[in-house]
Amino acid sequence: MKILVVGGFLGSGKTSTIIRLGTEFSKAGQKVAIVVNEIGEIGLDGDVISKYGLDMTELTGGCICCSLKVNMKVTLYHLEKDYHPDIVLIEPTGIAFPQLIKNEVSLMELKNTTIQPLVTLIDGSRFKQLMKEVKNFAMRQIIDAEILGINKIDLVEEIRIPIIEASVQQLNPKAKVVLLSASHEDEHWHNFVRLTMREEPVYQETRQLKTTSSDTQEIDETTGMQIEETLDSIEASGISSYATEYMLNDRINTDLAQNVAKDIMDAIKSKVIAISPEFVGHIKLFIESDSNTVKTNLTAYDQNVTMEVIDTVTGDMPRLKILSAVSSIDHEKLVHIVNDTVSEELSKKKIIFKHIKPHNHDHVHGHPTPIDLSNNN
Repeated sequence: MKILVVGGFLGSGKTSTIIRLGTEFSKAGQKVAIVVNEIGEIGLDGDVISKYGLDMTELTGGCICCSLKVNMKVTLYHLEKDYHPDIVLIEPTGIAFPQLIKNEVSLMELKNTTIQPLVTLIDGSRFKQLMKEVKNFAMRQIIDAEILGINKIDLVEEIRIPIIEASVQQLNPKAKVVLLSASHEDEHWHNFVRLTMREEPVYQETRQLKTTSSDTQEIDETTGMQIEETLDSIEASGISSYATEYMLNDRINTDLAQNVAKDIMDAIKSKVIAISPEFVGHIKLFIESDSNTVKTNLTAYDQNVTMEVIDTVTGDMPRLKILSAVSSIDHEKLVHIVNDTVSEELSKKKIIFKHIKPHNHDHVHGHPTPIDLSNNN
């Protein structure tokens, strides 16, 4: 069983990349399982992945690397025992340190398991903003990677691509830097896939982060900067996050679902910019129509809302789920913005709904609750 961790900051394209990888490996006759970790109690990416027909297990409630490492061990144990996958793809939340996750998986000493080179994706279209808004956190992810995938190069001016590539390589000279776009199948993509499945290390020395609970300071050899190393990556990221869910009383058609999603996302973007003018992060929403699922994304103040329609079967009670993770904004303000905006827009369109409030979750270390995956075949 091969285990591949695909990390990267919020909105770097991890879910799209993992869907592409999983689909490609499956077509090649490999049995693929996907493990998704998201912020909060409401998961979105897991729903999207499962709608593509890929087997997955979703872990919510915090950061894998600190509060869910026992859950991860239980998850991997049951996946191997009951499902026997050839490849397990792990997608951490965008505000985790992926190297810590890989380290923890290594320490599990799972039998017949190969841990692949650590992949960190970088959104090339937001590289400048990331270095401004969440510099130390983004650098921590970059410096620890073995494969650095500069994603979304189709959205970057051609003249800027080599500049970003050189900057990333300078931050981590030992990593293999590759260009790709998860939405395009070309030689860049195929090169990226080949690298992820290599048996030998991409480079000889893999840095190991300290796994103590105390905060420390380390001088990075490449940049000379002090980088905070802490297991509480959510706190270190400086990101406020909130996820919640709504049940819609009636089925709605696709056109209305698209209009609702677009209006909610545009309104939230406007309200967030008023407080955090140059925010980065990831706001994503999906809403089920009578015949499919509308998925929307927003990753920064200067980006447009993107929309995708996925063919699915909708249950009797369609759902609307939204996850917002934004830089430089107070958590309570973010909660009010999301709740008020969703309620206002649904009411405007005379859609009857019920707010399924998320459970309270205390982000603590050392007290995870194992999940039972014995029926997850």
